[in-house]
Amino acid sequence: MLRKIILSVLGIALVISAVLYSKQLIANKNKAKPVPAKVIKTVFVDTVKNSTIPIVISASGNLVAKRRIELFSEVQGVFKPTGKLFKPGQEFRQGEPIIRIDASEYYASVQSAKSNLYNDIAAIMPDLRLDFPDVFSKWQTYLTNFDIEKTTPKLPKMTSEKEKFFITGRGIVTSYYNVKNLEQRLSKYYINAPFTGILTEALVTEGSLVRNGQKLGEFIDTSVYEIEVAISRTFSSFLKVGEKVSLTTLDGINTYNGVVSRVNGSVDLTTQTITAFIEVKHPDLKEGIYLEAELDARDEPNAIEIDRNLLSERNTIFVLKDSILDAIPVKPVYFTDKKVVIKDVKDGSIILAKPVPGSYSGMLVKPYSNTKGE
Repeated sequence: MLRKIILSVLGIALVISAVLYSKQLIANKNKAKPVPAKVIKTVFVDTVKNSTIPIVISASGNLVAKRRIELFSEVQGVFKPTGKLFKPGQEFRQGEPIIRIDASEYYASVQSAKSNLYNDIAAIMPDLRLDFPDVFSKWQTYLTNFDIEKTTPKLPKMTSEKEKFFITGRGIVTSYYNVKNLEQRLSKYYINAPFTGILTEALVTEGSLVRNGQKLGEFIDTSVYEIEVAISRTFSSFLKVGEKVSLTTLDGINTYNGVVSRVNGSVDLTTQTITAFIEVKHPDLKEGIYLEAELDARDEPNAIEIDRNLLSERNTIFVLKDSILDAIPVKPVYFTDKKVVIKDVKDGSIILAKPVPGSYSGMLVKPYSNTKGE
């Protein structure tokens, strides 16, 4: 009997506990949840004002001397001093000897050939006096002015067939051209500067043996340089010889004025670009300097320029309407590395000046203001 009473009491207590617990759960469920505070992002904006935007084509490249020559030897001999060191950085004025190769042995053979020519002409003078008295005087003058230490003068002009046959038959013409050939060969022992410039490469030194066909160095003109740039074929019609170009160093400190000197007539099949050559002159420039070029292509009316990261992949930008972002379509006309020129944006429209992470159409924002008290 006692056991039944205990079980009944425990059962009633369990039922009461369950009822109380269920009431507690219902009360918690009906309790109002806290509403999180709505965060409104502050954005930087600009007011659109369409204007004429100059389209500037950017390109880059290294400076190369417009005039350069590679020095090669066409003869063999010992490299002799010229009075200036044959070293990189050495300057030579136009006409100054850059290279002298010992030609004493060859010079003697040239003088011997000249002497033979002189003797051959002197030997026919008695016959000319008797058989061709009308042409004797000009050959006499030629012989009188013949100087074996100077370049062999051109033979007198032969005015008749008889004179030509007589002179040719005595071997005078053959001897003359043999001498001129030797003199031409002798001139190759000396290389003079074709223009004022600097030696940029020297592969031999004074006293070394120079062989036929050996490269001796490189010589450049330091007054005029060129930079080769590749321009998209889209702007080929704007590339004109004589067009002015602004050239800037990588650090942006120095700026130089150049001009388009040549434009390649063919398009690169791989890159679909056209090569243009820009000429620039300045005493501070050196070969190999890397410069960035800016070419004025055309002016785009009724357009604005914005950062590229403000333009979406669908060619839309965000505008601000009553503190709400809205995406509108635009027409991009030119891209650079950081900027894009776009059209079809109405004057007075308020657009984002800086990108907003996670932005979307309908997003509530607040324009930034740096006015005190606001």
